Amino acid sequence: MAGKLVQTQKDTGDDTPTPGLDLRWHLAESAVEVDTTELEFALMRTFEGFGRWQSECLASVCDLAATGPENALLHIIRMNDRPKTIKDLARLTNRDDVPNIQYSLRKLIGAGLVLRRGAGRSGVTYVVTEEGRHVTDAYGALRRRLLLQAVAGVPGFSDRLAEATRTLNLLSGIYEEISRVAATHRRG
Repeated sequence: MAGKLVQTQKDTGDDTPTPGLDLRWHLAESAVEVDTTELEFALMRTFEGFGRWQSECLASVCDLAATGPENALLHIIRMNDRPKTIKDLARLTNRDDVPNIQYSLRKLIGAGLVLRRGAGRSGVTYVVTEEGRHVTDAYGALRRRLLLQAVAGVPGFSDRLAEATRTLNLLSGIYEEISRVAATHRRG
């Protein structure tokens, strides 16, 4: 390819280059770098689209303007109908920004969807209220009607989702490890 990476038709099995598309740039010079960078951009776009979907779905069932991460906290608090600590929420969402989690919890409490129980650093847990249960049930019903119905008709989608989940979980671990390495070797 004479020093220039060009796009191929991977999905169709045709490995002939697409003329005029140079995919090389400061993050991607080799084929594996192009593939990795394309995946990272797909993850970014998926994350943003997922956040918008969560916000719109929640806004359709209640009057709360919540971000995707706030919506995720609501559903994780409801998960298994067991109280969650901030430590649980941080671990389950792979977040370390506890002040932002606390802000989101105050917002969910203010909306009447979550209740804070207990006192002190280790004794505080969060549960959904009856209104929170109603909202999360309505969210689940709308999610089934819109999202799950949309993907149900895609042939082999269930297998593709399972493989994507395994791949994303693997990547999550890789990114965690290389984050620690980068932090260890950070300059000044």
